[in-house]
Amino acid sequence: MEVSGGMEEAGPSAAGKMAMDTFMAENAVATVEAADALYKYDSAQNKAFMDAEEWRNDPHYFKNVKMSALALLKMVMHARKGGNIEVMGLMQGKFEDGTFIVMDAFPLPVAGTETRVSAQEEAYPFMISYLETIQKVGRLENAVGWYHSHPGYGCWLSGIDVTTQRLNQQGQDPFLSVVIDPTRTCTAGKVEIGAFRTYPDGYKPPDEGPSEYQTVPLDKIEDFGVHAKSYYQLDISYFKSSLDKRLLELLWNKYWVSTMSSSPILANAGFVSGQLMDLANKLQEAGGKMGGSRSAGSYTMPEKKKEETPLAKCCRDGQKITIEMVNGVTAEVIKDLVFNQAIASVGTATSPTAAPMEAAAAAE
Repeated sequence: MEVSGGMEEAGPSAAGKMAMDTFMAENAVATVEAADALYKYDSAQNKAFMDAEEWRNDPHYFKNVKMSALALLKMVMHARKGGNIEVMGLMQGKFEDGTFIVMDAFPLPVAGTETRVSAQEEAYPFMISYLETIQKVGRLENAVGWYHSHPGYGCWLSGIDVTTQRLNQQGQDPFLSVVIDPTRTCTAGKVEIGAFRTYPDGYKPPDEGPSEYQTVPLDKIEDFGVHAKSYYQLDISYFKSSLDKRLLELLWNKYWVSTMSSSPILANAGFVSGQLMDLANKLQEAGGKMGGSRSAGSYTMPEKKKEETPLAKCCRDGQKITIEMVNGVTAEVIKDLVFNQAIASVGTATSPTAAPMEAAAAAE
């Protein structure tokens, strides 16, 4: 996107501004002062933090992520541009006690597929050149993590992601992994995102009980379950300042146009069909388990009361699909009312041939 020259620097329309305000509210973006310490980079403080290496003694040392709304929007736009193909990029920022502060993000030229993404040789010179260039203009923040997309199958770390993140933490820790699901972001309205760090080799995490349930496709459940104890999730909060407003507006113009010109129902038709097929397979599998238990004499409930039955999980998935479809239909109805019918009524009212045509029709 060109900030000047090839692009008209106009603020968002009333509808666009309302949508941007909704986006900020849905993702709980807090406004801070531009002079806040979040926006200051202290080299001496950063060096002291790195020399202390307190995270080496505590695998759960980092618990939170503070992310700028600008970085969030850049990552969402990049992930959406990739469509069904995974994309990848780097995040810049700094650290506080137990917290990653993500100030910015930029995409990497990598090769991706629908199930994985890998950095090629050309990505590393690009990464180094970019970081060196921004430091010349006063952006001193270093790379603090990487992000990539999971189109349609949720925010978690696969086996390949765990290996990649573990290597990153061994070579350039502290390092963060962020996953964005652009497909579910488009259907839900709120950004579907997760931040993770892996445990050291040989570390056995304490039993934290069942985590919050999330929808994972049946063909990826095994990979999800095998590596679920290899990493943990960090809490994410978002912030912006008044000085970010202009940059956010410029980015939002492009994001808003692409959002309004796309149909969630049509764009995600394949995703919805896949969800329905996946739900049918899960129901069949749940029915088989219940049938087998009944044939043995009685149905056995899970050992832990907090764990949901497979059928209850299927109900959750079904509710989620229904809500996403209702949101998609609602968005289409609103777009039709705002654009098609409004434009049609204006065109009829202002057309110079409208009155003669109506008179001719009455005469007939």
